Amino acid sequence: MIFKETKLKGAFEIEIKKLEDERGFFGRSWCANEMAEYGLNSAIKQANTSFSKTKGTIRGMHFQKAPYQESKLIRCTKGAILDVIIDLRPDSPTYKEWIGVELNESNYKMLYVPEDFAHGFMTLEDNSEVTYLVSQFYTPGAEAGIRWNDPAFNIEWPMNPTVISEKDRNHPNYF
Repeated sequence: MIFKETKLKGAFEIEIKKLEDERGFFGRSWCANEMAEYGLNSAIKQANTSFSKTKGTIRGMHFQKAPYQESKLIRCTKGAILDVIIDLRPDSPTYKEWIGVELNESNYKMLYVPEDFAHGFMTLEDNSEVTYLVSQFYTPGAEAGIRWNDPAFNIEWPMNPTVISEKDRNHPNYF
């Protein structure tokens, strides 16, 4: 696995280190030991999948409140997404900053999302599927969100959204 820390401390783009031959390639997409080498949470309590039918679908921006914060490892296994994370750690030098990373079925990239970050994505293709490895059990009472177009963050989405759930559309602004 190839780890590249983003401008948001503790958030990493992770690539599969491919061992290629005439058949294709083999590579590791998860290793607790390698995660620990970078100080990343390697606990996996759930694996989730989302499927979005329509290009331009937004899911997010979601997070879990204390003490149920979760880290996530995100990979797009079909189609393509712009995966977006926001640093919500008040003591962080990158507090309230965001990044977007394109994850798609061809680039085999993953995004490691630390605890206390909001997470969401926009589909860049129809029929996109995303897999999440999550460090915490989903706790409905700890679920929270920020509106996808909150002016406190000015996220630059690649297109106007086509589908947003009522729940995500009605998240409050951060402040």
